Amino acid sequence: MKKVLVIEDDPEIVNLLEIHLKDLNCEVLKAYDGNTGVDKALSHDPDLIILDLSLPEKDGLNVCREVRAHQGTPIIMLTAKSEEIDRVLGLEMGADDYITKPFSIREFIARVKAIFRRTKMIEDRITSPESKTFRFDELTIDIEKRKVIVRNDKVELSPKEFELLTLMAAHPGRSYSRSDLLKLIWGYDFDGYEHTVNSHINRLRAKIEPDMNNPKYIKTTWGIGYKFNEEVTI
Repeated sequence: MKKVLVIEDDPEIVNLLEIHLKDLNCEVLKAYDGNTGVDKALSHDPDLIILDLSLPEKDGLNVCREVRAHQGTPIIMLTAKSEEIDRVLGLEMGADDYITKPFSIREFIARVKAIFRRTKMIEDRITSPESKTFRFDELTIDIEKRKVIVRNDKVELSPKEFELLTLMAAHPGRSYSRSDLLKLIWGYDFDGYEHTVNSHINRLRAKIEPDMNNPKYIKTTWGIGYKFNEEVTI
């Protein structure tokens, strides 16, 4: 049974989502303000968080930021059409997906199922017998332990940063467009949100590259996107 935390201040929406999540065999936790939402996220370790942007006491962006500082739980944001900028910021902070209000229950269920499928694929990959450790010069990536070491120091990566790094490191020399990375890492087509990939790549580079102005591991392939440098010593 999956555990889902719904952080939403509208009781009618909470009740509606609870009914349909229970139909998916999910245990539903509820929070009606941001502070309670953060507390429940950190104390109950849910499998998925449904997070409204407009919340009392603490807004959804700050909730997302605080949760992401401690755990990689998938987050689906609920946003209004007028919250375009906040939606972009939410994705850049680590939200996995967003749904614009008003939304259909069919769309909601499809998004939830897609998150669960992607989570299972990642877990299967990590726990499979083929799991391994990548070593590239001063960079070590332990897939099973989700640990990254740079020059003997452990580096803390967000879930999306880790997934970007492992995807590219597993295929050195292969170029990925920003659209490719959005589909593979976020799981959906976010038209117009390619800059979200840029932001995550920049933060990833800041953590693993010895020189941001001359990246050693993650190279830009002009006109296409990014690739892991195939010339780095293994």
